[in-house]
Amino acid sequence: MEDSIKPINPVFLDLGPIQVHWYGVIIGLGALLGLWIAMRESERRGLHKDTFVDLVLFAIPIAILGARAYYVIFQWDYYSQNPGDIFKIWNGGLAIHGGLIAAFITGAVFARVRKISFWKLADIGAPSIILGQAIGRWGNFINQEAHGGAVTREFLEGLFLPEFIVNQMYINGQYYHPTFLYESLWSLVGFIGLMLLRKANFRRGELFLTYIIWYSIGRFWVEGLRTDSLMLTESLRIAQVISIVLILIAVAVIIFRRVKGYSKERYLDVSK
Repeated sequence: MEDSIKPINPVFLDLGPIQVHWYGVIIGLGALLGLWIAMRESERRGLHKDTFVDLVLFAIPIAILGARAYYVIFQWDYYSQNPGDIFKIWNGGLAIHGGLIAAFITGAVFARVRKISFWKLADIGAPSIILGQAIGRWGNFINQEAHGGAVTREFLEGLFLPEFIVNQMYINGQYYHPTFLYESLWSLVGFIGLMLLRKANFRRGELFLTYIIWYSIGRFWVEGLRTDSLMLTESLRIAQVISIVLILIAVAVIIFRRVKGYSKERYLDVSK
């Protein structure tokens, strides 16, 4: 049976010299859906409807550059010998943490220039970010990357997965853990949770910080199952270290802002 399994073609559209890859299409779809959600919510929160359009014009390209730079830096042994591959992002290799750091900095500068609360922007955008991550992981699925260790077909079938997922996890003669799916589902649950928590009227900034904590917990667990992790040392995975650091920082910021009285505004407040 395995001999007849063919992976999904990573090319969505072949126009001769120009190829459009599923990886980019899926990431773009996640970004557009997230933008639409953020635009609708920003109007409800007293911001101009185009605020997030203006923001993503800067944030998305900068985030992609940050995600790629982060990945290349920690894979420099390979890319220093193959510099032509640095720009081949359609083959994968976008590190979410690098993208988040770049987007965070871009958002902070944008908010300062527009004289808008950064925390308000971050709270509104948090569900969109994690939804984009949930959708974007399917780009890894198409590229047969970001998977876990070897398993049997019986194991995958025992998870009641659709056959197309089981078959796509057959890579070079072996089935693998669909860790892309685990993280995608974790992020999807996080998106639903954040949408519901909007009504709880958290203190400003705490919805975004909740996103950081939720995503980091899931990423720490999933990263422990993966076989293609970026490594800090032979036994220390960079994403797990970053996840722990982000959780600690997010909790510390919540406590600090409450103690210092920096979080008097609430999510549902319409002030800038």
